[in-house]
Amino acid sequence: MSASVAESVRVAQASTGRVLVVDDHAAARESVALALRHAGHEVHTCASGAEALARLREESFDVVITDLQMPGMDGLELIRTIQRERIGTQVVMITAHASVATAVEAMRHGALDYIEKPFDAAQLEALVRRAVQRAELLDRKPLWQGGTADTEPVAVIGSSQTMRRLREKVAQVAPTPETVLITGESGTGKELVAQLIHQWSPRHRRVMIKVNCPALPAQLVESELFGHAKGAFTGADAPRKGKFELAHQSTILLDEITETDLAVQAKLLRVLQQGEVQPVGSDRTLVVDVRVLATTNRNLEEEVQRGRFRHDLFYRLNVVPVHVPPLRERREDIPELVEHFRHQAAQRLGRSPVELAPCAEQLLVEYHWPGNVRELENLIKRATVLDPGRPYTADDLRPWLIDPQGQFHTAEGKHLAVPVGVSLQEMERRLIEATLAHFNGHRRKTAQALGIGLRTLTGKLKAYGLTRSARPAA
Repeated sequence: MSASVAESVRVAQASTGRVLVVDDHAAARESVALALRHAGHEVHTCASGAEALARLREESFDVVITDLQMPGMDGLELIRTIQRERIGTQVVMITAHASVATAVEAMRHGALDYIEKPFDAAQLEALVRRAVQRAELLDRKPLWQGGTADTEPVAVIGSSQTMRRLREKVAQVAPTPETVLITGESGTGKELVAQLIHQWSPRHRRVMIKVNCPALPAQLVESELFGHAKGAFTGADAPRKGKFELAHQSTILLDEITETDLAVQAKLLRVLQQGEVQPVGSDRTLVVDVRVLATTNRNLEEEVQRGRFRHDLFYRLNVVPVHVPPLRERREDIPELVEHFRHQAAQRLGRSPVELAPCAEQLLVEYHWPGNVRELENLIKRATVLDPGRPYTADDLRPWLIDPQGQFHTAEGKHLAVPVGVSLQEMERRLIEATLAHFNGHRRKTAQALGIGLRTLTGKLKAYGLTRSARPAA
């Protein structure tokens, strides 16, 4: 047997699993079961959600394939119960009545994905193979029972082709130990993608250590990352473990890594190359087993050319690049995201989801979202808090947006004219200037409102010559 054939057999064997098919229609149920048995899976069937739940409480299955529309306990209720009881299985929903609401609801309650009727055997086999692989990676039953690390499932919402490809790439990358560089504009969900990579990795049992690089005090960056010995500097009254030591045998996320200076970048390079860290003020070297994920909202190649980022560190980080697209490039996902955030905000506040009129929903789809998913989430949160007791109209929401005509609306309802064709850099400058004015020059509040770090804002203020308009952060 050739090496390539042997590898194909190994992959095929590794992707087979124990599957439970749930459908009240016998012909449909057996058709799905037959296709999956042909693909090498061990397949069992149930005619109802209640019957399936009883089996899941007694037996272990890698994947559950459930129809949506069934009498008694339907597919959504089965998915909710599986999540509520923390039953360790991956769930795929089959539906002929696909809608934004049902798809989002299923994925919000832990479903891996859904597939619409009619579908062919190849589509179904590929989806189940991915679900089995994820089940093998997560080994979810011990994870739920142990209550360790990041036990809440991460949902990357969106049924667009772009988001499906992103999830597929994450599924490929997650099982490996390789360093991943996650790029994308502010607010696109880079940290969420990092959490998903960690949850789908063999390191998921340990907590992922997150480092918000812009928030690290310049004089304490090395101590925060690598730790320090007692007496290393004034105030170091006791030894302290750094983030990398805490992340041993787990994952570390270096969020917005471009906010670190060149000296720190050199020491990060040593960790990536040699797997060693040296605490500040110590002569001992620690060997650490850490998987590194890094995010940036900048073009790192340009940062390297300008001398602001080490080229050797860039090559070490860019082993596997993952790009998170801006919301304006996947507008078809906006209704799903709105639905998700409506229910999320309502659950947090203990009230019914806010209602949006069709014209308001259309406005949200057409809007260009410079703040991406974070901006949309914040808008829905605000709408939920200020719920007028009737469906929101487009006129209600427009003052909170930079509208399609290119006008920035402040909290007072005033707007800042932006001519068509203005550069993104100029738009950013005006947005910062307007936000800074709204907060009376307060830098920290301005940075929080814009969703960026204080150091990032300070750098932009210097670049745009706006430092006179700002006052020191309190």
